Parts: sequence; C-alpha cells; structure tokens
Amino acid sequence: MASIPYPGLELKLFAQAHNWKSYWSGRIAPFVRGAVLEVGAGIGANTRLLSSLDFARWTCLEPDAALARQIELPPGGRHEVTLGIMSDLPAGQRFDSILYIDVLEHIEDDAAEMVRAADRLEPGGSLLVLSPAHPFLFTPFDEAIGHYRRYTRATLRKATPAGLEEVSVSYLDSVGMLASLGNRLILGQSMPTAQQIGVWDRWMVPPSRVTDRLTGGHIGKSVLGVWRSR
Repeated sequence: MASIPYPGLELKLFAQAHNWKSYWSGRIAPFVRGAVLEVGAGIGANTRLLSSLDFARWTCLEPDAALARQIELPPGGRHEVTLGIMSDLPAGQRFDSILYIDVLEHIEDDAAEMVRAADRLEPGGSLLVLSPAHPFLFTPFDEAIGHYRRYTRATLRKATPAGLEEVSVSYLDSVGMLASLGNRLILGQSMPTAQQIGVWDRWMVPPSRVTDRLTGGHIGKSVLGVWRSR
C-alpha cells in the first residue's frame, strides 16, 4: 500500500496541550473498549495518552509512513501499527470502538468515510469523532494543515450513516472559542506558537470544563460526536 504524506505541522505543538487532552479523553473514555481502531494515529500522541484505558487490543491506522515510524507503542503488547487507510484493513476485521481524533476534517469525502467506519463496527460498538467546530472560524491554520472543513453539530450529524444511533453531539471548549475567534478576526495566523498553545491550554481549557456544563455543550471551538452501532 502506498504512503499518503501529511504535513503534520501541528502534531508536536498540540501534543503538549495536556489539559485539553485530559479533558476530551475523559469524555470519550467510557466508550473505548475491546478492539479499538484509531484512525489517523499521527505520531502516536493520543495512542500513548489513552493507553491506560480498559481495552483488549489497539490498532493505530496511519496513512503517512514517516509519521507511522514515529509511533512509540506503549508496553504490554496490546498495540500495533498499520500503514494505510480504512479500505486497506483486512476484509471482515471489526472493532468495538473506532476513533477519529482531529482526523475526519482531513478526509475529503467524510460521509463515505463514516459509512466505512460504521461497516467496521461490532454490534453495540462506538464511533467517536472529535473535530474543530464552526466554518466561520476557518483560518489559514486550517488550510495549512489540510482541513477540508470545520463542523457544526448539524453538519457532523449530516455525515452520520444510517444504522448508527446518536449518543451525543456537543461542543467543547467554550472559553477557547474566544481565542479561535481572535485568531480568525485579528491574527489570521497559519500556525500558532508554542506560547499561544500554552496560554490556551493553561488558562482557557480548565474554565471551559465548567462553562461547557453551564452552556449544555451548545458553545465551543471543537465538536465531539459519539454514536453506537445497533
């Protein structure tokens, strides 16, 4: 199978966003179990982050060979790296949890990808998608790292195939949305600095845990969708 190159400019920057990763990982943890497929595993930052969860085996699916070589698998023998995309997996291979963590927005035909994912779920399995929210927040940064789109709850739901039952679709990081809006209206940067990532992660993500509950998940710069296979 051919390697699909990806610039990956942001991967190491956001790997240091510990509060943010702790936040969203806590939200998806109850749905991660059994055989897990992580689509677009990148350099393995989220693989390591989620390695303490209760699961049987974990497949890191990454189409870029250079990135896949950087994945350092956690100890224990439960993880493996597969180079390629969903259609490269063995026919009939099924999973209890499939994760798209900041990945679906990189796929041009997202609806077709969601159908492929749904076909790979075991009955009762979970599909988890975390993506950047709101088209009006699209910046040169999105374009630089290969985003085709940012989602609203409505557009993410529209991409959901039949046969999946929605558990929840909600926005995350209501306070951080102010930073994204500032970048969109004022800075227009194609790449945030490490200092900016640090300020957002330290000073905006923790209060978002509170304000997201107060707003009922109706405001935020990211959108998290969880579906269950019938």
